[in-house]
Amino acid sequence: MRILLTGGCGFIGSAVIRHIMRATQHSVLNVDCMTYAASAETIENAASTGRYEFAQVNITDTAALNTLFEKFRPDAVMHLAAESHVDRSIDGPGVFIQTNVVGTYSLLEAARKYWSSLDKQDRETFRFHHISTDEVFGALEANDPPFTETTPYDPRSPYSASKASSDHLVRAWYHTYGLPTFVSNTTNNYGIWHFPEKLIPLITINAFEGKELPVYGKGDNVRDWLFVEDHAEALVKAVEKGKPGETYAIGARQPRTNLDVVTTICSVLDELVPDAQGPRERLIRYVSDRPGHDFRYEIDPSNAERALGWKAKHDFETGIRLTIEWYLNNKTWWEGIRARRYTGNRLGTSA
Repeated sequence: MRILLTGGCGFIGSAVIRHIMRATQHSVLNVDCMTYAASAETIENAASTGRYEFAQVNITDTAALNTLFEKFRPDAVMHLAAESHVDRSIDGPGVFIQTNVVGTYSLLEAARKYWSSLDKQDRETFRFHHISTDEVFGALEANDPPFTETTPYDPRSPYSASKASSDHLVRAWYHTYGLPTFVSNTTNNYGIWHFPEKLIPLITINAFEGKELPVYGKGDNVRDWLFVEDHAEALVKAVEKGKPGETYAIGARQPRTNLDVVTTICSVLDELVPDAQGPRERLIRYVSDRPGHDFRYEIDPSNAERALGWKAKHDFETGIRLTIEWYLNNKTWWEGIRARRYTGNRLGTSA
């Protein structure tokens, strides 16, 4: 299979590429415009396989996308390119609308033009897989059942609203034009090569360096955590097996409060690299909550597990230890980011 994959130098996209190169014989064209959160190092040795190509193109550039489709002639699209940080969407929603909504529209139109030119058999086997988030479903209360594929949409932040918009576009192109699209929604991902503005890498690095550990509100907001390597495996199975018009809710059944996540990181770091000043939980500082902070996200992945023949391999305790060990062993990467692109300052306070 020849896969045109967008956002392959980002966190989840790069994990998908690494999985494809390691576990399949598929070929990939990685389309990435290399925003602040992209890193070429994340794809590791993909180019050495002979099954990997790269194009630095913005997904809002329809003409450039048309050229890539005609040249590469993919059998499938995996659309992961997106602005994804909620706090940044609060500070500046415009780029989220441009990339997540307009970019998805542009990619759909380029894919539709290419797909329409294929013969009947290739049109039937072509797939457009749009990767999305559980945040489009809004917030759960403490006793609500987890999200499923049929949960109504109720986005609350500029980020989740932009992703909900893109999901609706993808489904509209299936129902209106017959383009064989499908959507997957996932929980919070964590793991290696995660840009350090997100909770787990930010807390890990701050705790390692003896800096304050900011926790929003009381720390009782709940997120459902999925190790990124497990998600990558699920996404590849989805593009291989996914059916047009379907939705797949992908998760690992690992909900934790934000405070639980922070204290777990502290505990693992205290074991791996003890701090002479004492347990790192002393560094926790409760800060003003994020504007419009959703209380709880959680997914029931039962349908996706059955349909894709997949189940997450890592529980949170195993995955977080692997993640922390990776950050301890790859300081050069995140130190470079801290020096040049993101200093660890709080975002999302401009509302």
